[in-house]
Amino acid sequence: MAGAPLDILYRGPLASCNYACPYCPFAKRRDSRETLRRDAEQLARFVDWAGGQTQRSLGILFTPWGEALIRPAYRSAMAALSRMPHVRRVAAQTNLSWPTGWLDGCDPERVAFWCTFHPGETPLDRFLGRCAELDARGISYSVGIVGKREHFDALAALRQRLRPEIYLWVNAYRDEGATYYGPDELALLRAVDPLFDLNRTGIRSRGRACATGESVVSVDGDGEVRRCHVVPARIGNLYDPDFDAALKPRPCPLAQCRCHIGYAHMPHLGFRELFGPGLLERALPHPAATLNAGGATGPAGRARRSSSATQSATPSAAMRSTPS
Repeated sequence: MAGAPLDILYRGPLASCNYACPYCPFAKRRDSRETLRRDAEQLARFVDWAGGQTQRSLGILFTPWGEALIRPAYRSAMAALSRMPHVRRVAAQTNLSWPTGWLDGCDPERVAFWCTFHPGETPLDRFLGRCAELDARGISYSVGIVGKREHFDALAALRQRLRPEIYLWVNAYRDEGATYYGPDELALLRAVDPLFDLNRTGIRSRGRACATGESVVSVDGDGEVRRCHVVPARIGNLYDPDFDAALKPRPCPLAQCRCHIGYAHMPHLGFRELFGPGLLERALPHPAATLNAGGATGPAGRARRSSSATQSATPSAAMRSTPS
């Protein structure tokens, strides 16, 4: 419906990254000059489109295949979007490897970051220094790590040195199968991230209500719109004049959803209530207090019950790939 709030998960053709993480298929990938040129042109078109959407409230999350913020075009885009009064949030998934001076041109109340620490690619002190620069500017962010065993020491160090109000999430490592984690390891990870089990197992999603395709959409560089990154069916094009007619309630067609940026928009989990304005950047406002609020009937309790049900029903199918 025209004028209704809309959240957009934007992913252009850029797939290059300056890191060489062994668990990532885009490690040290290089884009051609033509790809970078096309990506920048498509990004500029998207920013222009967003600038004209003054009749609605927009939330935007950049979810690149690689690392976008080492590219000046993405830094300029985020700064410009953050200064648009109708853009309530512009966030990006990032490794925080870039210089931070450009943030001075952003509205700190609207710009935000979903940050991942990759041990072996950058020193912990350097990463935490970048976090401190976000703190100094009052910028919202979350921090996460892939839950490989060799990352557990780094995970403990992050929790000790980050401010307690920063949500530290763990993405499950699935490449070695359902029995990768032992009971003690699961207890350790749950103590750091009480929502870890939901990420590890995913949820049964077929037929469940989901905001994707209605108030949340995935958009590629050409403007092609899908309900989310993992459902390939096209539902329209962002730049079509009648695009809003394509937005409508759509139950999930997948047997299982294992991606945070997918299941976060399922209303029965209560993530919009749980994360509040930090939903796009995966940032809980007060992690410990918020996760415990409401006990079994609160949002976190509902999430844990969904996770437990999926784990007992489909433990092996839920453990096949490391999600977003």
